Amino acid sequence: MSQLSLSDLNACSKDDFVAALANIFEYSPWIAQQAAAARPFAGVRALFSAMKIAVDRAPSELRLTLIKAHPDLANKTQRAAGLTAESNAEQNSVGLDRLSDAEYEAFERVNNAYRSKFGFPYIVCVRRQTKDSILRDFERRLPNDAKTEMQTSLEEICRIAALRLDQLVASEDKLNVHGRLTTHVLDTHGGKPAAGIAVELTELSALGVSRVVTRTVTNSDGRTDQPLIGGRPVPIGRYELTFGVGKYFAERQVAVSDPPFLDQIPLRFSVSEPEGHLHVPLLVTPWSYATYRGS
Repeated sequence: MSQLSLSDLNACSKDDFVAALANIFEYSPWIAQQAAAARPFAGVRALFSAMKIAVDRAPSELRLTLIKAHPDLANKTQRAAGLTAESNAEQNSVGLDRLSDAEYEAFERVNNAYRSKFGFPYIVCVRRQTKDSILRDFERRLPNDAKTEMQTSLEEICRIAALRLDQLVASEDKLNVHGRLTTHVLDTHGGKPAAGIAVELTELSALGVSRVVTRTVTNSDGRTDQPLIGGRPVPIGRYELTFGVGKYFAERQVAVSDPPFLDQIPLRFSVSEPEGHLHVPLLVTPWSYATYRGS
C-alpha cells in the first residue's frame, strides 16, 4: 500500500482529505470530516488525536452507529455481501477466512450470543490477536453490561483505526502500534553465539491447524537478521519456537551421542503485550538448555 504524506493531507481540499481517510474508521467519513477542521497537523499522532476526539465527543447515537458499521467476525454472509478492503485484509491476516469446522462453529456460537445480548457486533482489533485469543476474549466480555461493552468496542475501534492510519500516512513521528518478537541463541558449551541454527516460529491453535509464522537461520551473532515478528503488533496467543541444535553441534564436530540427546528443541510461550518487545533466547549445550523472558 502506497502511503500518503502528512504534508499533502494538510494541504489538500477538505473533500480530498475526507476521501483519503474515510475508512480509517469503518464506513464513518464524518470522523475525518470533523478532524479536517483541526489542520494543519504537526504529526500523525496529532492527526489521530483529532480523529479520536471526534469519536469521544460524538453523541451516543452516533457512536452506536459507528459500532454497528463493523462486520461480525468470520461471517461468511457478510464476506459475500462485501466488507471494506481494510476489514477484509484484517480478518484474513489472522486467518478468519481459513477456519476449521470447529473454529467456525465456535465463532458462530459466540457471535450469536454476543449479538443477542448487546444488539451490536463484537469488535476487537484482530491484528493484535490470534483466533484462540479472540475466542477467549469473547468469553471474557460476554458477562459485561451494555455500557461497558460499548466503551470497550470504541477502544478497540480506535486501535483498529490507529493501525490503519499508521499504514496509510507517512510521518516523522509514529503511533505506538508495533511490537517485536526476537530470539538469540548462545552456545554455552563453546562460549559463543550460535550461528547457523535453523529457527521455526509456529502460532499454536486449540481448535484448528497450527500455523508456521516464519522460518529463518541465526546469523554470526546468534540472532536473526530480522525480528521473528516486527513492524506490526505481536498477536496475543500461544507460540512455539523450534531450534535445530543437533545439526549445529554435528557440523562443529562436537562429541554428542548417536542419535543426539538434543536435536530439535521446542520452546512454548505466550504473548500478552502486542506492542511490547518480547525476547525469547536459548542457551544451549549438547546436553542441556535454558531460556528466560527477555525484552
